[in-house]
Amino acid sequence: MSKPFKFKQFTVNQDRCAMKIGTDGVLLGAWTPVDQNPFAVLDIGTGTGVIALMLAQRYNAEVIDALELDEDAYEQAVDNFEASPWGDRLFCYHAHLYEFATEIEDTYDLIVCNPPYFEGSTQLEEQQGSAREQARFEDAMPFELLVASVNQLLEETGIFCVIIPRVREEEFISLAAKANLYPLQITNVQGNPEVPAKRSLISFSRNSKASVQKETLIIETGRHQYTDAYQNLVKDFYLKM
Repeated sequence: MSKPFKFKQFTVNQDRCAMKIGTDGVLLGAWTPVDQNPFAVLDIGTGTGVIALMLAQRYNAEVIDALELDEDAYEQAVDNFEASPWGDRLFCYHAHLYEFATEIEDTYDLIVCNPPYFEGSTQLEEQQGSAREQARFEDAMPFELLVASVNQLLEETGIFCVIIPRVREEEFISLAAKANLYPLQITNVQGNPEVPAKRSLISFSRNSKASVQKETLIIETGRHQYTDAYQNLVKDFYLKM
């Protein structure tokens, strides 16, 4: 059984979630820009609810909605929200993204997503389930569905933030452009200086003329030797930072 994951201001239970808390979700929750003070936020595919909880800690959005298709994960996210200091601002919907995007009339100032994806056997062994089960995650939320839904749900001046495999960055940006979403900031994430970037954090807006800020974030220089940039990003959350 997975132990609860304790952050500085909240605890996340994850024993009923196939997708456990990992670096990707925490990076997205900490990196997502909130300087535009969004009123309404949506976390697509919330899993344990960790990204929504991080955003609730970071600033005072009136509405933080989350969406989760898997029933066990949905129930766990609801419990995690209710146990947090921000339960009155957090709400989770149990629905498929397509159904949600086509039926809801609300729009959001900020949308975040750590989409599930299938990336080869080593990650499969670390996470719960067989290759077939893991591939099903991506079937439930292909990138095409994600960007089309964000286009439907995002306020005209809103921001959309996502973390994806670096190797799929160009593909995702191209898909997003077809939905009138254009990159504002791209941060490529390297585990250490010797390895290529494995992840891309990207924020999008509807402004096709915005200049793109590009940077690289290195997590550690040696085993548990974390860089200042990474520590500054996550220090408000991890207990030992």
